[in-house]
Amino acid sequence: MMRLKVPNGLLTSDHMRFFADTVGIYPADVGVIDITTRQNIQLRGIELQDMTELIDGLQMRGLSNVQSGMDNVRNLVGSPIAGIDPEELVDTRDIAKDIDAMITNDGKGNPKLANLPRKFNIAVSGSRDDFAYTSINDIGLRPCPNKESGEMGFNVIVGGYFSIKRVMESIPMDIWIKAEDAARFCEAVLLYFRDNGSRGDRQKARLIWLIEDMGMEGFRQAISDKYDEMFPKKKGGAAIPAQPEPWAVAAGTNTPTQPHKKRDILGVHSQKQEGLSWVGINVPAGRILPDEAMALADIADKYSQGEIRLTVEQNVIFPNVNNTKVSELLQEPLFNIGHYFIPKTDKDFPLSRGLVSCTGSQFCGVALIETKNRAIELSKRLEEELKVVVEVSSSNSVQ
Repeated sequence: MMRLKVPNGLLTSDHMRFFADTVGIYPADVGVIDITTRQNIQLRGIELQDMTELIDGLQMRGLSNVQSGMDNVRNLVGSPIAGIDPEELVDTRDIAKDIDAMITNDGKGNPKLANLPRKFNIAVSGSRDDFAYTSINDIGLRPCPNKESGEMGFNVIVGGYFSIKRVMESIPMDIWIKAEDAARFCEAVLLYFRDNGSRGDRQKARLIWLIEDMGMEGFRQAISDKYDEMFPKKKGGAAIPAQPEPWAVAAGTNTPTQPHKKRDILGVHSQKQEGLSWVGINVPAGRILPDEAMALADIADKYSQGEIRLTVEQNVIFPNVNNTKVSELLQEPLFNIGHYFIPKTDKDFPLSRGLVSCTGSQFCGVALIETKNRAIELSKRLEEELKVVVEVSSSNSVQ
């Protein structure tokens, strides 16, 4: 298996065809493409002798697999509807790319960040919906305007993760940073974690354990000092207190001042660009076969200027579809054979639409059961009676 780096989940039709060509030469039961819960791609069935050609092909197309596994920063997650969202607060695309470029040295490899105490997750949210799920990441950047200047930046939350040891939701760091300083801030945190995080018990080596050992006040001061040391011309950039969210719960009440319900991104939705829509496609359990990848590429060329986006829920979005072409897209054969589907309302396919699944025993050495097919079958059978979201894991290793 090769895990890639796809910052913000942004792909093209050329990428998808390359993936299909790459895995399509292998037996059908192993040569597959998986969308992950970090808006990423895993190519399966790859044989060692083919790796050089694959790596060269990725680099030619602006992608890489550099520092994508082990104790590295995993794929940068952002908003799957960045730049087209009518309710967007921050366009996460360039920010995610800048952070990834800092981490990987523009895809060439960065030894100083290649041996962290433990793997590390970063997510950048672009709206109140938090499609990036910042609360389960080691660093989560949540958009919020500065109360004095009105400049849009990020309140920082830290320490979220899942493991067999604990499940931890991120906690506020009480820091606000400018959007332009996001990569610098993340670098300061990563280098401090590299030098001070625990390297003993791997079940106690994620960032939250360091924060709890130091206390949040001590950790916050250490990061502020590290930031000032690294970026003297930006001194104080990591010392601005978290800003009040204009939509936060009013004092003495349980009611947000600006109520908001998280939106659905599957199906057809109007963009902020007049006359255009995005179309969210359900990909069952995130598994794509080579011929399906080719069909997705053709559809992207035909309707979305070759652009394809991935979601944390292991689904696909076609952006910038002309409203006059939406009906035609909905009739594409790939979406009308009972496998991939485009929901017409947020009530359609209540289980399948939110289904996520890990790799399972077919490819994972620590898995106990097969998950992908079981998850799809389970969701279909339960859909007749229930309306809940199912997440299936085959092992004790998650996130």
